[in-house]
Order: sequence, then structure tokens, then C-alpha cells
Amino acid sequence: MSNQGTIIKVSGPLIIAGGMRDANMFDVVRVSDKRLIGEIIEMHGDRASIQVYEETSGLGPGEKVVTTGSPLSVELGPGLMGNIFDGIQRPLETIKQTVGSLIPRGIDVEPLDKEKKWDFIPVAKPGDRVVTGDIIGTVQETIVVNHKIMVPVGVSGTIQDIKEGEYTITEPVATVVSDSGQTFEVTMMQKWPVRIERPYKRKLVPDVPMIVGSRSIDTFFPIAKGGTAAIPGPFGSGKTVVQHSLAKWSDVDIVIYIGCGERGNEMTDVLMEFPQLVDPRTGESIMKRTVLIANTSDMPVAAREASIYTGITIGEYFRDMGYAVALIADSTSRWAEALREMSGRLEEMPGEEGYPAYLGSRLAQFYERAGRAIALGTQDREGSLTAVGAVSPPGGDLSEPVTQSTLRIVKVFWGLDSDLAYRRHFPAIHWLKSYSLYMDNLTQWASKNISGEYNELRSEAMRLLQLESELEEIVRLVGIDSLTVSDRLILEASRSIREDYLHQDALDEVDAFASLHKQYLMLKTVMAYYSKSKDALEKGVSFKFIESLSVREKIARFRFIAEEHVDEQYETIMRELDESIGKQIAGED
Repeated sequence: MSNQGTIIKVSGPLIIAGGMRDANMFDVVRVSDKRLIGEIIEMHGDRASIQVYEETSGLGPGEKVVTTGSPLSVELGPGLMGNIFDGIQRPLETIKQTVGSLIPRGIDVEPLDKEKKWDFIPVAKPGDRVVTGDIIGTVQETIVVNHKIMVPVGVSGTIQDIKEGEYTITEPVATVVSDSGQTFEVTMMQKWPVRIERPYKRKLVPDVPMIVGSRSIDTFFPIAKGGTAAIPGPFGSGKTVVQHSLAKWSDVDIVIYIGCGERGNEMTDVLMEFPQLVDPRTGESIMKRTVLIANTSDMPVAAREASIYTGITIGEYFRDMGYAVALIADSTSRWAEALREMSGRLEEMPGEEGYPAYLGSRLAQFYERAGRAIALGTQDREGSLTAVGAVSPPGGDLSEPVTQSTLRIVKVFWGLDSDLAYRRHFPAIHWLKSYSLYMDNLTQWASKNISGEYNELRSEAMRLLQLESELEEIVRLVGIDSLTVSDRLILEASRSIREDYLHQDALDEVDAFASLHKQYLMLKTVMAYYSKSKDALEKGVSFKFIESLSVREKIARFRFIAEEHVDEQYETIMRELDESIGKQIAGED
């Protein structure tokens, strides 16, 4: 059996090799003497089409191609957390220490440190019966993340031997004997092919919200744990800022951040900023629970395609431990561009705007790996993987194929608007364009955990924003003086919802994150202003008085009140509202 072929043709990141009859689809290959990493993506007889994850300049026909016989896989084990990898799981920090800041072609670096010893604490004992997915021990990987060592897929039986101590990730920590008498040595590291979804016992209905601390998201367009969301928006509308705040503030255990084809300076911001950010829940650096995959726009285009799969496989691994994981992909448009590039090189029939016809199915394969699930194992262990993808449509055109294919799959759409961004309204999520299909699933949770009237307040606020849009059209045509006082009150209340509630400063220490309790009280004050003012107008109070109420300043400043003082501030505002309007009504009477 020959595992070696020769190059016939080189076309950018695509290489055609002959004599590869014994190779399989999706096998990893080494190309030429430079040992460039590639992956077989098509087979025709003994000819293999290979996408190369490194720069192919200087390669020519006749050079050898050697198949490794195994698919593109990631190493899963202690050492992932806090690390920075490229699209094919090469640790960038290790490369920098080895050869400097530029990545040379063909460099072979172990994804995880095989020398470092980890303190293994068993939770199972000899004689215990275990199946795939059972936790046999733990490793305190960082101060925040307790890494759970699971029985690999395909292994079950009785534990013969397991000992506490310090081990490398390749040393056996336990021995399992199957019913047929076969012996398996379990290490702390597993390997898993990136293109195959990790198995689970069953999926659950996503009916628990992922709280992100952003009022426009949590209140109007919430995402469930295990849900999928897309953030399309033109250049400069704040996609990256929204994603950064999701990574910082989401109530999840693990964050996987994929910079897929992003500009180098944006990834630099992430790399510089994240280690300095303090996780509000633990008081530790946010990097203690984050895995970064950096695949910038100046790196080879084919590696972008792999980066998405690498990220989601790592996410599934931590989901299987029972953790809530958030995967943030910035941006899936660049990934789709890599698909288009490879499809063109393969001379496939192009679809809309040159993208391959299978763009929609590939996106679906990615997003459908998200979900809230019960992991394999004897005990029902619940974990979730939430996938949020940024889409960068050229010129902000949401009708282009990547955006449309994404919207057919995801259930939350946070539509960023350039007009809002130009008006310095952040996050620039447009309240009339965006939607969340998880709303019905989450209303029950909100009623139970926040307040019985929360859903009603939310619906009323959204109704006012929709009415405002209709009234603005009239104002543009005939002027504000043509409106009735009740319509003018709707405009005032809507402005308060937009400016005092939805507007949020991601760089302000207090305003960057709002708890659900604070969001509820803030919304209640804004809506109380509307309902009490409406009653006052009906009782003959002048609109001018309603418009110039001094308490409105306190409502506007509510977002800058620290969490520990929100109840006190709420009481003050409500009391002042009642007093000032009550006195005026009494005076009129």
C-alpha cells in the first residue's frame, strides 16, 4: 500500500496530486519536502484535490505528497484554556517562542504541551463500571475551569487501575477493561476529527436565556443557551464591539472566540484586551476561561475554512463536560469567501455571486452543531453550546447570499444599522429589523425569574417603538404640530426607550453590563413615565408640563447607577413621578 503521490497541478491553495488511490477523503497530507499541511477535499480515481493550509508559492509538479492516513483532528485535553491557536490548532505563542513572530511554512508544532504535568484527581475508583462520556477524574486547568477527564468514545468497561498524581496529557491515568477482555489505557488527551459532530445522548429545548448584559439583546431579542444568532451589519456598525461584549459579559462558563479572516489589528485588540479584562463573576482574567483561534486576513485563505470547525469541536468538548459554552465567530463571511475561493479553483459550477451551491448546507452543518444537550455517560449531564456568527455583507447589503443563507438557519437576528451607528447609538441593533424566535420559549422563564409583568412591559415598549416609526413618517410630511398630544407623548416615551434604555456605553464601567433586575427596573421607570403621563393628559394636565418633568433627568441617568443602588434609585424615581404628576392633577382639579 502506497501512501505517497506526486503533484500534477498547483492552483493557489489547491493542489492536484496523482497516485493517491490509497488515500481517503478528508485525510491530512504533507506536501513536498517543505511538509506543508493539506487536506484532501475531492477524490477522482487516483487523483486527489488537496486544499493546502499554508502558502503554496514555489511548489511545482513532480513534488511528493504523503498522506498521514488520518483526518484533520484537534487535540482535546488540559492546556486548551487561555491558549491562542491558528485555524489548524497550532499554538501561536509556542511558534513565536520557537521561531519568532512570523510563521514559517511547514512548521510542525504540537497543539498541546506534551511535557507539562497536570495534577490529576480521580473521581472514579477501581472496580467502577464506566461507559463513553463518564467523568473519571478532574484537572484544575485554570483557577476558573475545572477540566473533566472523560472516557473516550468507543471505550466502556470496568476500571482496573486509576491513581491520583501528576501526569502529562499522553500518560495513561486509568486502565479500563471491556466486557470482552480488551484493555484500554485512558489518557487525559483525546483526538477528534473536526468535521464530525461529537455525539451526545439527546438535545433539549433551548428555554433558558444566555444573559449578556446588553439591554437591547436581553430585553427585546434574547438568545437561549444552546441557541444560534447572527450579527450582520456594514463596516463600522459595531459588530466586533458587540461580539467582544458577548465574550466579556455572557453568563457562560467557557468562551471560544474565532477571529476568522479578520483584520490583524482587530485580533490584536482582542489579544491585548482580553488578558486585562476581569471576569465579573470570578474576579479573574477573562482569559482563564477563553480559547482564542486567530486566523487573520493575511494568513492563507484555506485555513479559514478549518478554523470554524476547529472552534466548534473544542466547544463541543467543553459542552460534553457539562459546561455552558459560547462560540463567537467573527466573521462567517470570510469563511464563506474561503469556500468560494476553493470552489472556483475546483472549477465547480458557481451559485449566486460566485459562492458554491452548497454554501447553505455548509453553514447549516456549522450552526446545527450548537444546542443544549445531555452528554453521553451514566449520569445525565447537561451542557450547552451557543453559536454567534458575525456576517459582513459588502456595503451592508443584507440580500447577499451569505446573510440570507445564515438567516434561514439561525433563530436570532441582531441587525446592525449604519444610520444608528452614525448617530452614535450603540449597540446599533435596529429594533424594527431584528428578531428573536426564542422569545416564546423564554417568556415563561422571564415571568418566573424576573417578574410577572416583565413580558407585558417589553411588549408595550416594542409597540411604542413601532408606533414611533409610523408617526415619524407623518412628522416628516406635515410637521410635529399636526400631531395630537397623545401622539406627541408616544414620541417622547419612545425617545426615552431609545436614548435612556436601549443606548448603552460598552466602554463605561457601570453601563457596560446591566443585570436582568436592573433592566426590569429601568424599563419599568420609562414605561411608568408613559402610563402616568397618559393618565395625566386625560385629566387635563398640559403636555408642556409632562415634557418638562424634572424626574426625566433621573430616568435618563438611571443607566449609570451601580447595581447595589438600583432599588433605591427606582423608589426615588417612582415617588417623584407620583408626587409631581399627582400635585399637578390636584392643582388642575
